[in-house]
Amino acid sequence: MNSNVRVTLTLWLMLAVFTALPQAQAADAFPQRPIHLIVPFAPGGGADNNARQIAEPWSKALGQTIVIENKPGAGGTLGASYVAQAAADGYTLLYTTPGQQMTAPYLLKQLPYRPFDDLVSIGKVTEGANVLVVSKNLPVHDVQTLIDYARAHPGKLGFASSGIGSSSHLAGELFKKEAGIDIFHVPYRGTGPARTDVLSGQVPMTIDTLSVYLPDIRSGAVRALGVSTSTRNPTAPDIAAIAETLHGFEAYPVNYITAPARTPEAIIRKLNATLNQALQDPKLRASLIAAGTTPQGSTPEQMDALVRSESKKWKALIESAHIKIE
Repeated sequence: MNSNVRVTLTLWLMLAVFTALPQAQAADAFPQRPIHLIVPFAPGGGADNNARQIAEPWSKALGQTIVIENKPGAGGTLGASYVAQAAADGYTLLYTTPGQQMTAPYLLKQLPYRPFDDLVSIGKVTEGANVLVVSKNLPVHDVQTLIDYARAHPGKLGFASSGIGSSSHLAGELFKKEAGIDIFHVPYRGTGPARTDVLSGQVPMTIDTLSVYLPDIRSGAVRALGVSTSTRNPTAPDIAAIAETLHGFEAYPVNYITAPARTPEAIIRKLNATLNQALQDPKLRASLIAAGTTPQGSTPEQMDALVRSESKKWKALIESAHIKIE
């Protein structure tokens, strides 16, 4: 190696060290003021409740207050746009659900932000579970007999959802596709009104939030056929997974944290480490599991890979089923 090459390499190494130092120092000092965690839905919903529960142990791990700020609208995309345009300094974060990156890009004609370029993953928080329930008057008792019944009565069974493009709608469409059955979608404005008609038998089935339907399942008001996660849910281990019959079936809402793109890597790493630490809190874990969600944790890279794989999956389904939100 000649002297010129050695000098060049030395200069590059010095530049790398001096570039990394300010980032490391910034991460050591971070956070110096409260962090705003944006929930892109109204107060009182599942995402809002989870975010508020997580904020307490996460604040403790960070040594700084986390303020929950609700910015609802447009299926969660208004809050996502707000965070995408915020300063990339770690002080404005998004409590993210599948809609903002995994499904909205394919359901809506336009978004006020670039889902994959303007937001960066920090880590996974929870995996939720939907449950396939049927009216107690429907003569089926497991996933296979439901599939057989639907095949014997094509076009006669409707499935309720909490709205076009919702996780319950997409789960129903995925079930329809993978089971190879002819069922039709009955959209409602929220899980509440959909539940009312499923309980009355007006609509014979749905795949919606486990925690909402669990009291009805326990009371015998509806019949549970399977949860939508790949394995059984610890809240209700007696309910089979749909995947035990339809191998590979998965349709669950994942909650995670994102930050504006260009947030310094060192700050992302600190937020990730403290988030994972908070998710080990026994009180938090017990509360989340009791509500039917499973606390997770991940690296930023693992979460980013999941976002991209789930986006590909739902894009294909949305396009094949011709689902659009006008």
